[in-house]
Amino acid sequence: MNQQRRVNHNWYQILFGLTMAIVPSNADAQSPMVSVQGEAQGTTYHVKYRDPQQRNLKEKIDSLLLEIDKCLSLYRPDSELSQFNRTSSHRFQRPYFYPVLKKSEAIFRATKGAFDPTVLPLVEAYGFGPKKPAQTDVINVDSLLQWVGFGQIVFDSLSVRKQKPNVRLDFNGIAQGYSVDLVTGLLEDHGIEHYMVEIGGEIRAKGQKDKAQPWVVGIDNPIHPNQLQLKVKLMDRAMTTAGNYRNQYQADGQLFSHIINPKTGEMEQSSVLSVTVFAADAITADGYDTAFMVMGLENTKRFLEQHKELDAYIIYADNGQLKTFATAGLTDL
Repeated sequence: MNQQRRVNHNWYQILFGLTMAIVPSNADAQSPMVSVQGEAQGTTYHVKYRDPQQRNLKEKIDSLLLEIDKCLSLYRPDSELSQFNRTSSHRFQRPYFYPVLKKSEAIFRATKGAFDPTVLPLVEAYGFGPKKPAQTDVINVDSLLQWVGFGQIVFDSLSVRKQKPNVRLDFNGIAQGYSVDLVTGLLEDHGIEHYMVEIGGEIRAKGQKDKAQPWVVGIDNPIHPNQLQLKVKLMDRAMTTAGNYRNQYQADGQLFSHIINPKTGEMEQSSVLSVTVFAADAITADGYDTAFMVMGLENTKRFLEQHKELDAYIIYADNGQLKTFATAGLTDL
């Protein structure tokens, strides 16, 4: 889906090996572990689950991820998203486009536009989309901003249309989290209640890893990305991370980062290095981690005070030193 994913965590090899004590909810927590992994959406995925029947669901998972890609990928010219971006309207062919639009609208409104999937014209102008600009291209932010604004998208449960011809959607800031949720739904449809699903670093877990052991995951150190900053227990919740320390490049002496403010059209210059968001589902966490990178530290703190359903762990730089902020709900750090 996004071949330049924001944060490609490499700690999944550690992901499933860390343990802490907790009482298992039922006998399924003692069933043998099934491990499935593969490649999809321009990244890798890892799924572990406990199943008394020892079913291997890799084929079903691969098929589901392919269908999502055929709907929401920017990198497939035949995807529904690409079709819409080339035209003025689109009638949905699969059941994935509408839910992502609905969640995007909700986060767009809640964050006053800090999250906005119509940012694609700017993303491409800075060189982070599927369409690469020429080296000599000059980025005219003012001219591009006329095509940015989620209010220019009109949709219902059947179709979507744009109010200006050059408005285009980019779901890379939210669709991978949604993919995680859909895979967890597939597992639960098969009666599986103890699992962890990770796609490109976006994670959702339920139940326990083992008898008396919950799932424990890691958050990268943004200064030393091959090291863990923190290990956290993840129980019946999703966790996603956005950061500005990997997907960037230099050209003509200027540093270009993929975190773009859709309201100003500028790449964000912020003290925030990474934001990890915890929410009930991965689509919510994924959308907000992008928004919080744009909003910055103080605005994000104020937002989280009003949204206790979310937790966040923020790593930021302060006078050359690495500092952290965690919401009160993250009591076990």
